Amino acid sequence: VSVGMINKISVTSFRAALLAIFLSAIYWGAVASDRYVSEAHVIVDRTDFGGAQGLDFTALLTGKSNSNDLMLLRDHLLSVDMLEKLDARLDLRSHYNDRKRDILSRMWFRDASQEFFHRHYLSRVSIELDSLSGVLRIISQAYTPDMAQAITKLLVDEGEKFINEMGHRLAREQVDFLERQVAEIYERLMKTRKAALDFQNANGIVSPQGAVETLAAIVARIEGQIVELKGKREAMLGYLSPKAPDIAQINMQIAALEKQLALEKARLTSTQGQTLNRLVEEYQRLEMEAEFAQSVYSTALIALEKGRVEATRTLKKVSIVQSPTLPQYPIEPKRIYNIFIFSLSLLMMTGIIHLITAVIREHRD
Repeated sequence: VSVGMINKISVTSFRAALLAIFLSAIYWGAVASDRYVSEAHVIVDRTDFGGAQGLDFTALLTGKSNSNDLMLLRDHLLSVDMLEKLDARLDLRSHYNDRKRDILSRMWFRDASQEFFHRHYLSRVSIELDSLSGVLRIISQAYTPDMAQAITKLLVDEGEKFINEMGHRLAREQVDFLERQVAEIYERLMKTRKAALDFQNANGIVSPQGAVETLAAIVARIEGQIVELKGKREAMLGYLSPKAPDIAQINMQIAALEKQLALEKARLTSTQGQTLNRLVEEYQRLEMEAEFAQSVYSTALIALEKGRVEATRTLKKVSIVQSPTLPQYPIEPKRIYNIFIFSLSLLMMTGIIHLITAVIREHRD
C-alpha cells in the first residue's frame, strides 16, 4: 500500500465521519419523531402483616417480601398476552405504524409478525423494578400524550386484575380443597351413624351396654336368691327330714332359679349365637367409629374456617403510588444527547483509523 493510498484512506474516513455526524444531526434534530413518555409507579400490598407470623422489618423496609410478586407482574405486563390486550383495546399496530412518523422509529409494517411486533413493543414499553423501595415503574412511549397515558393506564389496570385474580384463584383453590375434604368426611360420618342405627334396629336394642348391665343385675339378684335359699335349706335340714314337704318346696325353688340363672347367663355369654356380649362389642366398635368420624368432622370444619380466614387474610392487591402521567413535553428521543454520543463515538473510530494509518505511514517511511 502506497503512502498516497494511506493518506487518501485517512482523509476519506474523516470526511465520512463529518458527513455521518451532519446526517445524524439532521435526523435527530429535525426528522426524528417526538415520543411522549407516561410513567406510573405501583406496589403490591399484602394483607397478612397482621397475621400470626412475626413482622420482618427488613423486608418491609427493602420491599423484598413482594419482589416475587413484582417480578411476576413485570413478566405479565411485558408478555405477548398483554400486547394482544393492548392492541385489541388501543390498536397499537396502527399507532406504532403511523406513516406520519419517521421510518427509523416507527414499526415498518402494520401486519408485521407477532414476534417483530412484540420486539417493537418492548422497545417502547419498559417495566423497571426498584428493589430498594419495592416499587415497579411502568414507562410507556407513544407518539401522542393521550396514547402514552392510555397505554400506561391500561397496563396498571390489567396488572391489578392479574394480581387480584392470581390471589383470589389461589384462595379459591385452597377453600375448594378444604370444602371437598369436609364433604367427604361428612359422608363418612353419616355412614358410620347409619351403620350404628341399622345395628340397633336389626337387633331391637337401643343400648346393648345398658341391656348387659340390666341383665347382669338380674343374674346377680338370682344368684343371691339361690344362695339365700340354700342357706335356708341347710338350716331347715337341721330339724327336718330331707323328704319333708318344706325341703322339697325349697329344692323346687332352687332348681327353678338355677334354670333361670342358666338362661340369663346364656343370653350374656355363649359360644354360639348372638349373645349380648358380642352385640356390645360390635356396637362399641360402631360407636367408636362414629365418634372418631365426628371428631374428624369437627376438626375439618375448624380447618375450613381457618382456611377461609387465611385465604382472605393473605390476598394481595396492587396499590398505585403514582397514577399514569399525561406527558406535556416529548422527552424522547434525547436529541442533543444522541447527537453528542453518536458524534463522539464516530470521532473516536475516526481517530483510531488515523492512528492506524499514521503507524503504517511511519513504518513505510
